[in-house]
Amino acid sequence: MASRKVFLGLTAARRLRSRAPVLVSSSPLLETSTSTSPAAAAAATATRCSGVGPWGLFQSSRALSSTPTTRQVAQSAGDAPGPSAVDCRPILPENEYHKLADETIHSLLGKLEEYGDSLQMDGFDIDYGNQVLTLRLGELGTYVVNKQTPNRQIWLSSPVSGPSRFDWDASTKDWIYRRTGANLVLLLEKEIGELCGTPVEL
Repeated sequence: MASRKVFLGLTAARRLRSRAPVLVSSSPLLETSTSTSPAAAAAATATRCSGVGPWGLFQSSRALSSTPTTRQVAQSAGDAPGPSAVDCRPILPENEYHKLADETIHSLLGKLEEYGDSLQMDGFDIDYGNQVLTLRLGELGTYVVNKQTPNRQIWLSSPVSGPSRFDWDASTKDWIYRRTGANLVLLLEKEIGELCGTPVEL
């Protein structure tokens, strides 16, 4: 009878042991067990500190450093194309702009009137109104010179060279088309003289 009780006790203990939860290691490389010995714990610590990744693969120092650093990101951003350069030239004061532009246009008006009188060309006509100077050369085309105050520019519409925008250049004291470097007065002298067949000084 006693041996039967011992046998039943052992059977119950085995059933309880089989139902006990199994502890699973956080690392797939470590085998699951019901307990962790000091040696196994040391091995687990050494494994995690040796560069084993979350999937049990050894990660080299190169792989660990593959994530871009702050410096690398900054360098990449510096290589990326940025906005176009800002024109930092000082803005011409409006009163000074009007003085310079009016002097230029009034000078062109007076000299072109004299040129037309001496030229005696059919269709030659010059007109100024609302800050717009218009020079008609008959079938040869029409020139328009006008002020553009917001941009501090003088705009030119030419039957030869097309539209141009001239800025005041303080170093040369001239109106310059910065895209081509053309001088407003010299450009008009060249084109009008060639169209009319007679040189003109403006």
